[in-house]
Order: sequence, then C-alpha cells, then structure tokens
Amino acid sequence: MMTVHQTPPPVETGPDQRPHAVVIGAGFGGLAAAVRMTARGYRVTVIDKLDDVGGRGYVHRQDGFTFDAGPTIITAPFVFEALWTLLGERMADHVTLKPLEPYYTIRFDDGRTFRCWSDEDKMREEIAAFEPDDIDGYEDFLVESEKCYRTGFQKMIDQPFHSLAEMVRQMPGLVARRADRSVHALVSKYVRNDHLRQSLSFHPLFIGGNPMRTSGVMSLISFLEREYGVHYAMGGTGALARGIADLAERHGARFRLGVQVDEIIVKEGAAKGVRLAGGETVAADCVVSNADAGWTYTHLLRNHKRKRWTDRKVRRMNYSMSLLVWYFGTSRRYDDIGHHTILMGPRYGGLLTDIFDRKVLADDFSLYLYRPSASDASVAPEGCDAFYALSPVPNLDGDTDWHATAEPYRQRIQDHLEQTMMPGLSDAIVTTKLTTPLDFRDRLLSTKGAAFGMAPTIFQLAWFRPHNASEEVRDLYMVGAGTHPGAGLPGVVSSAAILDKLVPHATARA
Repeated sequence: MMTVHQTPPPVETGPDQRPHAVVIGAGFGGLAAAVRMTARGYRVTVIDKLDDVGGRGYVHRQDGFTFDAGPTIITAPFVFEALWTLLGERMADHVTLKPLEPYYTIRFDDGRTFRCWSDEDKMREEIAAFEPDDIDGYEDFLVESEKCYRTGFQKMIDQPFHSLAEMVRQMPGLVARRADRSVHALVSKYVRNDHLRQSLSFHPLFIGGNPMRTSGVMSLISFLEREYGVHYAMGGTGALARGIADLAERHGARFRLGVQVDEIIVKEGAAKGVRLAGGETVAADCVVSNADAGWTYTHLLRNHKRKRWTDRKVRRMNYSMSLLVWYFGTSRRYDDIGHHTILMGPRYGGLLTDIFDRKVLADDFSLYLYRPSASDASVAPEGCDAFYALSPVPNLDGDTDWHATAEPYRQRIQDHLEQTMMPGLSDAIVTTKLTTPLDFRDRLLSTKGAAFGMAPTIFQLAWFRPHNASEEVRDLYMVGAGTHPGAGLPGVVSSAAILDKLVPHATARA
C-alpha cells in the first residue's frame, strides 16, 4: 500500500517562512529533487497527476499481484544511498537491495543462451562457449568500458552543463573515448562473434538509445554493472520509490497526488509557482520540473515566449523508442526462468532500424522478460508468478494504430513465450494488463509517447539536452530523463544531485 500520505502535518507554532520549492512530478528524479531541496532548507511540495509516487516507476497492483510499471534494473546503489545519507539516515534501514546473480540471461533466437555474471571466471566461460578467441578482446573491451565510466560517469553525471564552456572542458575526454563511435561499433572493435556483439552492446536500450547510434561512451554501463552489481529492491522498484518519498516526507516535504499541474507561472522572467488543472495557484520561490522536458516547454510554458526550446525545436528533436509492456500473472511457477531474461529476435540491426529509423512495427521482435517473483515471493500469490514482457516499439512518430494493433501484438508475444520458454502459458494466465505508446503519451505526458524522452545520441547529450537550469526561465530547474545526464535510474537520480550546484541554499533567499 502507498505510504506517502496527503494530509498536512500537525499545525506548527507559527507559519513556515522558509522559501518554497514546488516539484512537478513524483518520478525518481522528482523524488530525489524533493530530498535534495529539503536538505537545502526549502519547504517542498511535490505535485503529481498520478495517485501514487514513482512516475515511470509506478506500481500496478492487480488480483494479488504487484507489477513494477517500468524500470527494474538497479545499478550504482550509491546514488540512492546518498539521498538517505544527506538527511542523516541509512537506506538499509528502509529499503533492501538484493544483488542478483546472474545479472540477466540473454536467449538468442537459435536457443543458445549467454549469462552475465559478476564473477570474472564465469564470464570468461560464457565468452568461450561462443568464441574462445574473443576472450582477450572482451577483457580489452572492459578496460575501455572503465575508461568510459571515468569520463562519462564520474566526471559528467552530476555536473551541470548549462554553459558551452563546461562542454568544451569535457571535450578532450570525449574525443579520447571516441564519443562519436556507437556502442555497437565500439564492441565490434573488440569481439567478432555476432552473438557476443549483441550481448555486449544492447545496454543503451535500457536508457532509450539505439545501440547503433548511441555514443560509445555509454558502454560505461558494462563497467558499472561489473563494478557495482545489478540489484533488485525487495518489494519491487516501487518500494525504492516509496522509500525515497517517505524519506522526503519524514523531513517535511508534502505530497499532493492525483493533482495535475497545468502551467508554470512566470513573472518578470522567473518561475513563481504553478497553476493546477482546477485553477488553483501554488506560489513558489522556485520550481523543479520532473515532467517530460518536451511537455514542460510546449505545455507548461505554452504562454511564455521561448528562445531556444520552441515548439518547433522540441518537435524536431530525436526521441527514444517507445514500449509495449504486457504485465501478467500466472497460476503456476516457471522456476527455470530467471529474474531478468533478454530474448533476442532473429534480427538485431534490422529490427533496430525498423524501431528507431523507419518507425514501423515489425513482424518480429525482441523482448525483455521480467520475473521478480524469482527473487521475491511477496509480489505474487503463493504458487504463482508475476511477469512483464517488454517489447521496444516505435514512438508515435510512426503511424501504427495502437488501438487496433496492441492486442494482436500482445497475442504474438504470448504465443512466442509459450512456444519457447513457457509451456502451458495460455492456460496459466490469471491476470493481465497492457501498456502501449499511447499510455506514455496520455498518462505519463511523454512527448511522442517516447518511453525515455530525447534519445541519447551524440548531439543530444550534456549541453545539447535541455539544461538542468532552464535556459528560458529563471528559478526553473529540470530533473529526470529529459535533461542531463539522461534516462536510467542512476541518471535521473543524479540529475537531482546537480541541483546542489545550481540552486541557491534557502538561507541565501531569506
């Protein structure tokens, strides 16, 4: 059950005179922003149109099953632990992270499998099973992955890029890492086996990127997983979102859920609060938007004259793919299926071209199959399993009629799973729910129904993304997937860490 309450705290002896910060959106970026703004002395109000926290990390509860709506792979636990430390608490007292081994299993269309482990010897065995001659190349790739981590994560992830000078300062490192080269091209430099190239290059899909286009710097994900592991939050990713929300609320932040912000109020070039869909205004000394960056500029600032992020520029940006996600519960367990499984389709590059470039819904697909009940009995009734099957699909720049197509597409996914990994699936399904690109557009207010905002291409990273300190309006700040450093749980949480370098401490406003 939701632990964040919406009733006001007990009446204090006098009015709270601290500067007020309104956070739009209770996704992971907004929740982290609430913690950090609270730590910086602000009175914080978080407003979200959904009835629970989490944003893309919302939780669906249905027929006794708990389904994480979106992000499920937790890396870099230290970025989350930092939020509790900031307010003098311990994350481990409130949220339990369970390390997973293997991280995930990749199943190819020919039935062969590749498992990703933290153990170096096991990884060498996996590599050798496909191509012994690629072991040395794999280890060389890991060396390069670590260099990309040092450049792209340690030096950039929590640094603001609100000036071109900062981008220029980082350029030597990006040039050294050949940031113009794609992740797939980088991997292909080191290993020759096609299955291994897929296994080591698919990670940009976790942040909405095409492995054939996403900068090779993002190969840092391989090192990040190797160094810090892949984790699961017991109770689901939603338990982590609720944990951060509870942390913020314990220290004074207030949540208004089920309430939609319609407009950011701008006076004399500065954000002064928000107007809600019902007409109510909420005054603020600054506003932090965790809403989709395109939505923030084209809708929440629709009445403000913009110089850079005009409607035309927002439309012309290159957006991530969208997703079709099928949540389902079964009356039996499939204990031979691990926590995370990647099912590669018969095509790799061609399918990516269909999704990202041609924007057509192909006859074939690749899937991410998530089975949290492999690690956590609390998410399904006894003797049952909870799953979701996620398929990358074109965003709404394509012309797919999702009203007509969604259910037949879902049925194809069901048939494929039943024929390959899950015998008897049709008879075992006891509950089901479906999310399409239309839900990303209409429920999550994501431009073009993109699941991860603007794509992480070379000219849409860092300074080229919407800035964390808005270029259009003073005292308006941006967090979440649509700004720097981009999508993925470590990225959106780190976007809030950048506020510490941009937002004046509340005492400076007094």
